[in-house]
Amino acid sequence: MIDLYRQGLEAGRNPNAFSKIGDGEVSSAWFLTSFDFGSQLYFYDLGPYTYLEAVIQQFAGSFRRQSMAAGSGFNTNIILDPSQARLAVCAPGETPLACELRLNNPSFAFVSLGANQAFEPDAFEAGLRAILQQLLDRKIVPILATKGDNLEGDYRINMIIVRLADEYNVPLWNFWLAIQPLPDHGLQADNEHLTYSWNDFSNPKIMEYAWPWRNLTALQALNAIWRGVTTGR
Repeated sequence: MIDLYRQGLEAGRNPNAFSKIGDGEVSSAWFLTSFDFGSQLYFYDLGPYTYLEAVIQQFAGSFRRQSMAAGSGFNTNIILDPSQARLAVCAPGETPLACELRLNNPSFAFVSLGANQAFEPDAFEAGLRAILQQLLDRKIVPILATKGDNLEGDYRINMIIVRLADEYNVPLWNFWLAIQPLPDHGLQADNEHLTYSWNDFSNPKIMEYAWPWRNLTALQALNAIWRGVTTGR
């Protein structure tokens, strides 16, 4: 990833930008957007994680960006389908993924998918492979996330995600693992959607909900990978 990141910079990738690729848990205003509005306005409180302020400043503007490759109900098929691209901003024949990467020109990309293809593991794997390959071909560092639910019942989707992260040797953000200690494993009664509270990482009661952990661990993953590729540590 160090080599890939450097190749991306040489190709003109923006070191201050990341993209979001995924479903409703990525496109939601609850995912990361508050970090573009400032802690002084009480949009977030880092609590004991003040070291993350540097990564927030590094990627200012990306947190609230509305990605062309993320949306409610999105899956790998939609992200790779030119007919699903937004005609007002995307070029003819562009997929939502290609459109997002052209418009935002990121150095990093969160990839968080799976719930909408929980019962289509083969199609999901083929699509995720295609997404990862396009990111790598464009010299963009992927941050591949596990999903919090187990709708399929046997963790098959998360096992695919972990296996592909290992096969492609790309960073894995194991969000599923992060929320296992929470009440009901951070899931609402439908066993799919995450429990919600705001981003006050200093409040133990708030940290019993999944969404603060989703945002905290996303920041931690981005910070670790950004520092890793820029410093080699």
